[in-house]
Amino acid sequence: MSRVEPVTRWGRRQWDRSRAWAGRGLRVLRDDLWTWRADPLPPSVWLRWFPHGLVYLVAFGVLLGDTAQLGDNGGIDPGFGFVIACAQAGATAFALWRPVAAWWLSTAAMLVGAFAVRAAMETGGDAFTWPWTAAGLIGHMFVLLLLALRAPTRVALEALALSALTTYLVQGVVGAVGYQPTGQLAVILFTVVVVLGVALRGRREARTQLAQQTSLTAEERARRTLLEERGRIARELHDVVAHHMSVISIQAQVAPLLVENPSDELKENLAGIRQNALEALTELRRVLGVLRAEHPDALDAPEGGEAAPHAPQPTLDRLDALVDNIRAAGLTVTTGSSGTRRPLPPGVELSAYRIVQEALSNVLRHAPGASARVHLTHLPIGLRVDVSNTRPKRAPAPSQGAGHGLLGMRERVAMLDGMLTAHPMPDGGYQVAAFLPSDGPDLPTAPATASPTASPTTSPTAPSTEDDSP
Repeated sequence: MSRVEPVTRWGRRQWDRSRAWAGRGLRVLRDDLWTWRADPLPPSVWLRWFPHGLVYLVAFGVLLGDTAQLGDNGGIDPGFGFVIACAQAGATAFALWRPVAAWWLSTAAMLVGAFAVRAAMETGGDAFTWPWTAAGLIGHMFVLLLLALRAPTRVALEALALSALTTYLVQGVVGAVGYQPTGQLAVILFTVVVVLGVALRGRREARTQLAQQTSLTAEERARRTLLEERGRIARELHDVVAHHMSVISIQAQVAPLLVENPSDELKENLAGIRQNALEALTELRRVLGVLRAEHPDALDAPEGGEAAPHAPQPTLDRLDALVDNIRAAGLTVTTGSSGTRRPLPPGVELSAYRIVQEALSNVLRHAPGASARVHLTHLPIGLRVDVSNTRPKRAPAPSQGAGHGLLGMRERVAMLDGMLTAHPMPDGGYQVAAFLPSDGPDLPTAPATASPTASPTTSPTAPSTEDDSP
C-alpha cells in the first residue's frame, strides 16, 4: 500500500467532516434567525408599574412647566407660582388613588392660578395662555382620564360638565385683558379624554362580566351534572325500596294464612302493616313517575332494541351481559374474581354494577385501542371492585362537555360509606378501585351463583369519544 493512500483517506474524512459541520452550522443559523416565531417578554413587576411611572413623569413635567409659565410669563411671585404648580402636579399623581379628590384639587389650583395671573395682567402686555396654562391643561386631562377609568360613567360626566362650566365662567363671564384663550381647546380635549376613559372602562367591565359569566356557567354545568347523577341514583334506590315495600305488603297479607287460628290482634297488626306498606308504595310510585323522566343508559339496553323505562335494576348477576356488550363495542375486557361470594345488599350490588359500567364506558371513550381488566374481590366485610386499562394506542376525540362517570362513582361510594380511588398508572393506563362495605341498611338478596369469569378476547378497535377521567 502506498504511503499516499492513508493520507488521502484521512484528508477525505476531514473534508467530509468539515462539510457536515458547515451544513449543521448553516441549519442551526437558519433555524435561529430565519423565523417569525413570537418571543414575548415574561411577566414583570416593572411592566405592571409602567402606567404609574408614566403618570409620575407627566406630573413632574406639569410641575416644571407650570412653575416656569406662572413665574416667568404669568407675572406672579415665583414662590406662589411654585405652590400652584405643586398642586397641579400633585393632583395628577394623586389621581392614581383618589381621582375625585384629585379633580377637585386640580380645579381649585386652576382657579387660584387663573385669578392670580388675571390680577397681574396689563393692557398691551404680553399675551398669556388663560385661564388654563399649557401644563395645567395637560395635568387636568390626565386627572379626568384617570377619573373616567376608575369612577362610574356618571361621575366622569359630572366632572366633565363642571370643568366645562368652570372654564366658561372664568373665561366667558369674568374675562381678562391681553390673553390667549384656552377655554375652547380645554373643553374639547377634556371631552375627548373622558370619552376615551369611559370606553376603556366599559370594555374592561364587559370583559370582567364575561369572565364571571363563564365561571358561573361552568359552575352551573357542574351543579347540573351533579343533580342529574343524583337523580339517577335516586331512581335506582327508589326501585330497591319499592321492591322491599312490595315484599313486606305481600308477606303481611300471607302471614295470617300460615298461622292456625290467628288472634284478632295479630290479624289487625298484620293488616296495619300491609296497609302502611301499600300507602308507602303508592307514594313511591307517584315519585317514580317524576324520577323516571329519563331512560337508563344505552348499555343496559338489550341487543337490537332500547332499554325498557321500567326494567329491573341490574345486579352483579348481569355483569357478564354488560361485559359482552362492551366487547361487542370493540373493547378487549378480561374479568376475574377472588374470594368467596356472599349475599350482598341490593344497593351494594347495584352500585358495584354501575361502577363497572361507568369505568368500562370511560375506557371505551377515553382510551382508544386499550384493553381493560375487571376484578371483583369478595371480602367478609364488603366488596372491592377494580377496573384498570392499559395505555391507549391513539388520542381520544375532544370532549364535548362535563362527564358524569367519576362523579357518579363518588356519589355512589359516598352513599354507602365506602372508598374510591381513581388515578393514572405508571405505564400510561388508568385504574378505578372502589370498596363497598356490606353492612348497609339494605336487606340481603338471595345467594348468587359463582362469580363471573372470562378469558381475554380480542375485539375490533374501540371508537373514539370523550371520557370522564379527571
